[in-house]
This record gives sequence, structure tokens and C-alpha cells, in this order.
Amino acid sequence: MPSYKSFSPRTEIVFGEGLLDRLHAYRGQRVGIVTDAFMAKSGPLDRVLGYLDGCEVKVFDEAIPEPPIATVTKGAGIFAEFRPQVLLALGGGSPIDAAKAILSVVRATDTAQTIKFVAIPTTSGTGSEVTSFAIISDPANGLKFPLIAKEMVPDVAILDPEFVRTAPPKVTADTGMDVITHALEAVVAQGASHFTDAFAEKSLELAFAHLPRAYYDGNDMEARDAMHQSSCLAGLAFSEAGLGVSHGLAHAIGGRMHLVHGRINAVLLPHVIAWNAGLEDDAPGCWETAGRYARIASRIGLDVPSVRAGVIALIRAIQALNMRFSIPSTLRGFGMDAEEYRRAMPDMAAAALADACTAGNPRKPTLAELSMLLGRAGG
Repeated sequence: MPSYKSFSPRTEIVFGEGLLDRLHAYRGQRVGIVTDAFMAKSGPLDRVLGYLDGCEVKVFDEAIPEPPIATVTKGAGIFAEFRPQVLLALGGGSPIDAAKAILSVVRATDTAQTIKFVAIPTTSGTGSEVTSFAIISDPANGLKFPLIAKEMVPDVAILDPEFVRTAPPKVTADTGMDVITHALEAVVAQGASHFTDAFAEKSLELAFAHLPRAYYDGNDMEARDAMHQSSCLAGLAFSEAGLGVSHGLAHAIGGRMHLVHGRINAVLLPHVIAWNAGLEDDAPGCWETAGRYARIASRIGLDVPSVRAGVIALIRAIQALNMRFSIPSTLRGFGMDAEEYRRAMPDMAAAALADACTAGNPRKPTLAELSMLLGRAGG
């Protein structure tokens, strides 16, 4: 395996005025659209279709949260027959992830066909419009697993904040905390570099300043635009740097307990930061990670008289956001079955240890340490 790092973002990111005019480039082509039922019925799909005049369009609107294998298989069958020249994903992380998996299957079945991949995110959270990651679920076995392939990175991402104007405060908070988790994990991940840090740090600067504004006033379009760009910046960072234990645990918990991903991360993050930074045990190798967290604390305007104080200030800032957004301090606060959670902990710890995201964490966890973090987050 090579020891060097590389940074190679491949997505054309479209922002500013007149964003959807970019779709005129596909006039006269066969365009497949992957979205969900809500987008199809509430107006966003019609808005996009208005810019696809002269196109032959096939819509698959059956994407659901944590897209299951069956959904991917059905969508792939439809588009393998349609043979689109462009595949457009419209929605939050789930429709975009479904489109990534569908596209992978379609490309594998017809290697001669060139398909452009366009993503239009309608939530400010996953950064999926610029990443090589997709999360697919296997409901029959209670599993969620990440797919990672450079071929799944969209060719074009259109960042139109109008698509998130009507997102409810709860969704704004959940997705926004996922942005913060993406960026913080990218800062300390094993694959971090000056290049990924530049994106992650700017993402965090924007998120801490604008997420509360977007939460309290969805019509604050400056805040909406900032959070949309923050999400994309975090995606650029973690797609290259990697993620960590927060996401490894969140995938395991979400697959078993069916809780909202962003909220799981919001609860986990203070515990994971403290453990990564070695606040309790001062484990070997944690000092560098603690320094990175302290650097972020300073970047977002917190008082950092020492590295340890900076880490603690960052944790408290995240806890303060959770309180503002009515996110409980433990997963028990979501009303889950605490006994079922306790019984599932060994399986969830094992799943998190095997998760590809955990591999990028700066501190290598044991099963016992993952169980400890699960216990603390569970409450």
C-alpha cells in the first residue's frame, strides 16, 4: 500500500444566482431522476423538470431513508432498461445515496454507456453530493453499511438553498449536527491533510455561526446558503480524509435501533471527542488529536488557554448546541427501549469495529472501548 496521500476533488460545484440554468446543458438527452415521494409531490421535482425541456425523462421516486438493497435493485432495473445519459439525484442524503448505488449497478451492467451524474441536495447535512460514500441498509438483518468508491462521486453538484428553505427546524438541527460531525471527524482522521483541513475548518466556521440562525428562522437565506455550502465543504473534507468512531457507532446504532442519524451523532460526539483526546486516560498518541480539537475551538472563537481547555470548550459548545436544538444528552432521551439497546450493545460494538468509517479514526478502539462509548451515549 502506498504511504503517500492525495487530494483529487472531481465534482463541479454550482452556486450563486440562476443555478438550475446549469441543467440546460442536458437538453435533448435521456435523463433519469432518483428522488423520493415527498420531493415528487411537494414541488421540487416540478421545479427541476421545468429546466429539462426537450429531455426524455424517467423518474424513480421510491427512495426512502437508509435506502435498502431492494430499492437499489428495483431502481437499477428501471434505469438499466431506460439507459439514461444523465442520472440526476434530487433530495437529501438518502435519494443521493440510492442514486449512487443504482448508478454503480447500471454502469456495471452496461460498461459502454457514459452516464453523467448530477446531484441536487435538498438538505444541508450529508455532503453526499461531493463524496464517494453511500449508506445502504439491509433491514432484514438490521444492518447499515457504507459503500465507498470514487466512481460514485457526482460529476456536478448544484447547491441551491431554495430547496432547503422549508426544512423544519428539527430537520435543520439534525442535518446540521451531522455536518459538524463530518467536519470534526475529518479534522482528526488519519487521512487529514492541509488540503482537507482547509475545507473542514471553513465548514465548521460557517456551521457554528449559521446553524442556530437557520434553525430559528428558515427564511434566513444567508444562513441557509452558508449551511448548504458548509455541508458541501465538510463532504469534500471527509471524502478524502475519512471519518471515525462517531460514524462507525452511528451506523451500528441506526441500523439496530432505527434512530435519526444526525441526532445519534450529536449525542455521540462529546463522548467521542473526550475519548479521542484522552481527557480521562491520557492515552499515548492522543496529544496530537487533542491539539487539533483545540485548534478548531480557537477557530470558532472559543477561549483556548491550553490544549485541554480547548477540547473541553469544544465539547461544551457542542453540548450547548444540542440543548438549543432540544437534542437529548443521551440516546435514552429519544424514547428507545433501553433494555433492547443494552442487549444489542455487543452486536453494535462489533459492527462499529468492522465499519469502514471506524478505520479512519485517529485512536484505534477495542471492542471494550466501543462498548464503553455505547454505554455512555445510551444513558
